[in-house]
Amino acid sequence: MEREKRNDMSFSRKRSFTFGAYGGVDRFTCGDEARPESVEQNILDILDSPATETKPFLSAGSNQRGTELFEIIEKLQGSRIDEQRCAFPPPLKSQLLKMGGELPLILPPKLGGYWIDPPLEKLVDASPTLSRRGLDPESYDIMERDSEAKIYHEFFHSRYHHSFTAVDPSLGPLVLSVCLEEEEKRLRVILRMKECSLHGVFSVSLFANMPSAAELAKMLCDSVTVSRFEVVSYLKAPELITAFDEHRVSPNFKFGILYQKDGQLTEEDILSNNEESEEFKEFLSILGETIQLQGFTGFRGGLDVCHGQTGSDAVFTSFHGREIMFHVATKLPFTEGDPQQLQRKRHIGNDIVAVVYQEGHTPFLSDVISSHFLHCFLVVRRVRRGEEEETGTVAYQVSVTAREDVPPFGPVLPDPPIFTNRSLLREFLLTKLINAEISCYKAERFSRLELRTRSSLLESLQAELSTRSQCMMGDPTLSSLPSSEGVRGGSEGSGGFIENFKRAIRVRSHSFETLGVPKKIGGIVTQKPKLSEKDGESDKSPGNKTPFTDSVGPAELKDQASPQEET
Repeated sequence: MEREKRNDMSFSRKRSFTFGAYGGVDRFTCGDEARPESVEQNILDILDSPATETKPFLSAGSNQRGTELFEIIEKLQGSRIDEQRCAFPPPLKSQLLKMGGELPLILPPKLGGYWIDPPLEKLVDASPTLSRRGLDPESYDIMERDSEAKIYHEFFHSRYHHSFTAVDPSLGPLVLSVCLEEEEKRLRVILRMKECSLHGVFSVSLFANMPSAAELAKMLCDSVTVSRFEVVSYLKAPELITAFDEHRVSPNFKFGILYQKDGQLTEEDILSNNEESEEFKEFLSILGETIQLQGFTGFRGGLDVCHGQTGSDAVFTSFHGREIMFHVATKLPFTEGDPQQLQRKRHIGNDIVAVVYQEGHTPFLSDVISSHFLHCFLVVRRVRRGEEEETGTVAYQVSVTAREDVPPFGPVLPDPPIFTNRSLLREFLLTKLINAEISCYKAERFSRLELRTRSSLLESLQAELSTRSQCMMGDPTLSSLPSSEGVRGGSEGSGGFIENFKRAIRVRSHSFETLGVPKKIGGIVTQKPKLSEKDGESDKSPGNKTPFTDSVGPAELKDQASPQEET
């Protein structure tokens, strides 16, 4: 009995120690690496010593025990940082590729999992004195995240059309929109399903009689088995449908900027930089304008514009109708005594793409920043060659690395990847950054999360349209429903598609590691949590541990609130 009680005490005490050191992960019970029994016994012996027997000034043994305790605690707390530390891969030290005496901008991690562009073997010939091929600004096209998202708004919203809903036994909720274009004598149809939306145009001459909603749905998707659709009579249905179709479309982007000095190989070293060199400031001026955060009215990218808790200034720019906020590591708050710099990483660690500016010849390791969200890095280094000294021109070399499940994206790097024109470099980098983020959404983790979010939103939309339509038709059982204005206005505690849509966009995901558990995202829609007045601001505390998992809305997967919140 006494032994069992001692085991219970042992478990609770070990858990309390590891909670402070590992952010809630019980290393003694969950991990494969077991602590030596002697270490555990030392902790228990010290904790089990009665307070009345403690004589720090008289007993050398007690003093030694106390010293051992603090040493153990320090090791436990420091081991987390050691786990995140990315050591320079020993095998690569003797195999570094050189290009004119300089090291490459990026080196692959020891365990792989990343691609690098251009490949390392091609960097041998990189030189600013060679002929420049591929510098064509006209080919710098910005990718569309969802090319068909605005079809409904463009071809249906302002025209007379009908929408229908159904629940298919195998496909789940369906929302169908049909528009008759009399001048062109054709039918335009959109079928929304959990996996995707299908769009089609059919000539009226193909039908002897006007087809039913079920027939049109089956023409777009053979898997549709439902034989009856309900007509949508809710007057504000177009507004709800538009919100669903365009829930992935955003004109705002946020990217991280890291400053890597010569000799810095670890995350702690890179995030601890405070001073900005003139070269780094010049590079920032290429990307955008340094603005004061206090009272800033543009897209803020999650930065504090009221109380100065995220620094006093930042880098911001507008680019082809899009607003971009940069999370510059050196401009974010620095915390003395915190080697992880959580106040900086809580923003940069939740970005999807980041720029790394190198000052020196030390390569950047693709996986040096521990983050579930960062999937791509654009690395830029100022090239110091004889041409620069003679002509006074400044050359920048660019390289890209991304996780292996991120598809390639444009614009294509020139050969060699050297830029001497500032405006051309800006055009290339900003286009590349936007396309990088859009391409990253196709990675396995993000695509799976987006699919679950879309499924939840579609289920909510179908239920909302069906219920509101029945209410419009005078169903007495639905007379107690709140007014549409209440749903649209988002009053506290109200339900409806608009409220669920806001939650899906804004609510933080508290665990990125649980992407495989559908009920987490489903809870955003079905549980209808109570939102705060600020609705969308993160409750992240500085004590949250890395790797960071407190991203924003699953649909956007980043800290981009709606225009109402940001402006």
